[in-house]
Amino acid sequence: MDPFDRDKDRRRRKSPFDFMDDDDFERIFDEMQRMFESTDFKEMIEDMFRGGFDLNKNKRFVHGFSMNIGPNGKPRFQEFGNRPTKTPAGDHMLSDEWGPLTDIIEGEDDVAVTVEIPGVEKEDIDITATEDTLEITVNNPERRYHKIVDIPFDVKPKSTKATYKNGVLDVVVKRAENGEPGAGYRVNID
Repeated sequence: MDPFDRDKDRRRRKSPFDFMDDDDFERIFDEMQRMFESTDFKEMIEDMFRGGFDLNKNKRFVHGFSMNIGPNGKPRFQEFGNRPTKTPAGDHMLSDEWGPLTDIIEGEDDVAVTVEIPGVEKEDIDITATEDTLEITVNNPERRYHKIVDIPFDVKPKSTKATYKNGVLDVVVKRAENGEPGAGYRVNID
């Protein structure tokens, strides 16, 4: 046996994009185009290069998107980070509020949502569940986070369970039965 055998049929290297077709790449490109053509984002970047944007105010700038594959095999995109905004005077600034990175995993009976919100205590986190959304808010002196997560199917808000450990919030909500009503519900965190 030759240890340097490079037989492509036996050891085909898989690409992480094997599951995607041209339509998927087109959607990725469109999402990136939309993000970079956002007026506030574009103007803020131009101000930074002209020197009109003050990055010395102890604010970190993080803005991006994540992509994962939904149960239907199609990519899903979500933005995260702090957003460029305008003051009433028209000056550009970074928002103090961050949109945390979030992952949604759909199960047969429930949906699990994982949210990265480091640097806060569980008492600082406020979660409100409705039949089709989760709203996560943190507002303490050091950090502010806000995210509205659209749930891909109707859920039972009162079945919501949440845990927070090491900067990671895990929320699980049970799927609603057909026609089951759901009202808003404030969630306790374990």
